[in-house]
Amino acid sequence: MQEDSPVQNENTPDTMTEQPRRARQRNRRVALGAAALVALGLGGVAVATTGGDRPAPTAVSLDAQSRAEAASRADRSARESAAPDSPSATPSASPTVSPSATASPTPTKKATAKPKATAKKAAATTKPTAAWVNPMSGAAVTSCYGQRWGTLHAGIDLALPSGTPIHAAAAGTVTKAGDAYDGYGNSVFIDHGNGYLTHYAHQSRLAVTVGQKVKAGQVIGYEGSTGDSTGPHLHFEVHQGMWNQVDPAPFMRARGVDLGC
Repeated sequence: MQEDSPVQNENTPDTMTEQPRRARQRNRRVALGAAALVALGLGGVAVATTGGDRPAPTAVSLDAQSRAEAASRADRSARESAAPDSPSATPSASPTVSPSATASPTPTKKATAKPKATAKKAAATTKPTAAWVNPMSGAAVTSCYGQRWGTLHAGIDLALPSGTPIHAAAAGTVTKAGDAYDGYGNSVFIDHGNGYLTHYAHQSRLAVTVGQKVKAGQVIGYEGSTGDSTGPHLHFEVHQGMWNQVDPAPFMRARGVDLGC
């Protein structure tokens, strides 16, 4: 009878110890390979795992572990270079303002004060007083120059209430102030220095004296009814030389004054 040779059972203690160790190594290599594929972005490579005692697929090898480590180092280096605290990070360029873009201040024009008008210039622009005026403005004409009752009425009669002021028709010098003969009553004669005199008769009261200088429009007396008068009025005459009466209407009209005749 042949003696049985000892046959090692696959379930011997050495075999039972070796199998779990190899399975753990296989699982570790599979995990490292999967991590490498994810880091490199190679989603298209499928990692197949097998169960039981079959060896791991050839797609996952020891070389995959080194590639995963290299990719991890490269990824870490890229992230560190992009970090804000990294000294190698290039600071963003801050915008610079071009000198020409800066608006230069526009010089303010200094206002110059206009010189004040001198008193002489102001006097020149003042409207001058009229050379000739109506001796009793607003009065009603009761009689004009001409024949009346068979004799010459040598002036114009102007009527307003008694006491109305009488004004000098133009500037001149008073040559007579008082009672005049031939029925004129209280009268004033003014010599205007141009060969003409004006005569203001029948006044109730005089306001000037002989030799006095008067201006056009100045009050020389007040209306009345002295002398040969039928009522309060001013008898106004113009003389070309003493007692050479002329019609006052055209004479005054030529000088801008309308007496109403």
